[in-house]
Amino acid sequence: MEGSPPSHVVGVGLCDSAPLLWRVEDLRSVRSLGLVGALLGSLPRTPRQNGRLGRPLLLLPEEERLLSEQHATAALPPANQGAEGVKLVLEEEQRRSYEEQTVLALEDRKSALLQAMTSSDTSPGTINEALRGRLEALDKSFTFPQTALAMQLSTARAGLAHCPESRAFLQADWPIRAQGGQHSEARYKVFRDLRRRGFYLTSAGKFGGDFLVYPGDPLRFHAHFIAVCLFEDQPVCLLDFLSVARLGSNVKKTVLLCSPDGEGVHYTSLQWSGMV
Repeated sequence: MEGSPPSHVVGVGLCDSAPLLWRVEDLRSVRSLGLVGALLGSLPRTPRQNGRLGRPLLLLPEEERLLSEQHATAALPPANQGAEGVKLVLEEEQRRSYEEQTVLALEDRKSALLQAMTSSDTSPGTINEALRGRLEALDKSFTFPQTALAMQLSTARAGLAHCPESRAFLQADWPIRAQGGQHSEARYKVFRDLRRRGFYLTSAGKFGGDFLVYPGDPLRFHAHFIAVCLFEDQPVCLLDFLSVARLGSNVKKTVLLCSPDGEGVHYTSLQWSGMV
């Protein structure tokens, strides 16, 4: 089972041979196709942490190839196209961010003022009167300087800026990568087959496999399988089988050996049952 073709062509940028998506509409489009990718960027005013990341979205090579075969992807438009529209979007985002940060800064100032007043040694009546006067003056006179505005410089640098020079290095040489090699071909056939079956896939490098296979959206489900892609006649060391089976058992996932051939893909599950 595969998603329906997107309503527009996805714009892919290339940075050090990695296919990246920057536009929000592109992220929504590939998500509607069941392609997950991996967010890499930091969010404004939020420390970088694994649970809260933003654009760009890094595509797997198989995800980019699947989009290309569906004629649903193309290189980002030239730097001299759409520059004014990008500039207006950035200005609007900056305006909203400034308003939000102004409210937060005012709340912080009020909180600090309350804490200072309540810890004062003056009498309660004097405290309340002084507090009321200072809070009223703060509401009327508080200003948040533009120079204190927190900015996400990384996204401005990497293609979302309206400057043509900032976008130039993202222009992809199409096709993005040469599709070759026995293992890469096996990976793509497995990826395409599992997507047609309705599964979601992400990278499984840290689990010793090719893909993590989810029964639904990774935001709602845990992965059930670790997919290892290899052709049926491809020799594999027995110790590699034992290692990945043991790892799958430790993380409560079933290892799935995926072997493509001319008729489709054959799947074999591999689970650790202990030493005999």
